[in-house]
Amino acid sequence: MTTQRTRSLGRPTLDAVAARAGVGRGTVSRVVNGSPQVSPEARAAVQQAIAELGYVPNRAARALVTRRTDSVALVVSESGDRIFTEPFFAAIVRGISSALLQTPMQLWLAMAQSAVERERVEHHLTNQHVDGVLLLSLHDADPLPGLLEERGLPSVLGGRPARMLRPGARPAWFVDVDNVGGARQAVQYLAGRGRRRIATIAGPQDMGAGLARLTGYTDAITATLGGLDPGLVAYGDFSEESGAAAMRRLLEVRPDVDAVFVASDLMAFGALRALREAGRRVPDDVAVVGFDDAPIARQADPPLTTVFQPVEEMGRQMARLLVARIRGDDLPAPHVLLDTQLVHRASA
Repeated sequence: MTTQRTRSLGRPTLDAVAARAGVGRGTVSRVVNGSPQVSPEARAAVQQAIAELGYVPNRAARALVTRRTDSVALVVSESGDRIFTEPFFAAIVRGISSALLQTPMQLWLAMAQSAVERERVEHHLTNQHVDGVLLLSLHDADPLPGLLEERGLPSVLGGRPARMLRPGARPAWFVDVDNVGGARQAVQYLAGRGRRRIATIAGPQDMGAGLARLTGYTDAITATLGGLDPGLVAYGDFSEESGAAAMRRLLEVRPDVDAVFVASDLMAFGALRALREAGRRVPDDVAVVGFDDAPIARQADPPLTTVFQPVEEMGRQMARLLVARIRGDDLPAPHVLLDTQLVHRASA
């Protein structure tokens, strides 16, 4: 334990930590900087010495030497209402935070939806303030990735950009889930249960997840039912209310719809509400499948069949990829793609 006498002798130094842990100064430095090139035994000894001495790294002095701030930013292009109420964002932050615990990196969160917010964020995103940036909920026209590239700041995107799903797109660093495969599996399941008028409520088409999930739906419909009916396609913005509005439009255009694949659980929750209001029974009249496997899926009435995506793992991989870029590590690929799987519940 750190005593008053220990503190009175002055701020503990790197050399003091090394002496207490019985290792070299370089080993202590590697542990403090989050390097993986330290044995578990040496790391444990250094961490114990740090705790006993109350050692705190001098970030300002180290920044002058390393030219690093030990800070990374998570920029989310959504409103605070959505960030703090929708489970997806909380899970991403948990995953990022858990990965950064193994490093000296500090995380700060910024919302960049309004013009004022974006101007403030863009002003702050320089190598004097952060070592790298994580970007989430980007739309295709967002200039922020290009701005960061011009400034030489490493960045990693949460989700494959929509432009990368089109021919000739330039590469980007990103972590994503298999949106196309997950959507395809959901629609194939509905078709296998005998549904023949399968609609979809797609997400925004200038976002990678929205575009990819619609692609998976289109692929599966074409393969299993022979062709796409435009009257069975509606669009939302991933929010609950947009899902309810889209379901009402589908019922107006195609009242004979017998199933719907919805590109997010929140939109599916809204769709379930609209179906109840219209007197349609789920799944007897209309089967419903969502995408996310958010907590709301288990609480829905009936509980929602949905495509599970590993959101926390997505956050962890985003952080790991960014830290590797900041350190200049050799990486086998500029992206990580995570698997999805269908979770069976009562709505389908």
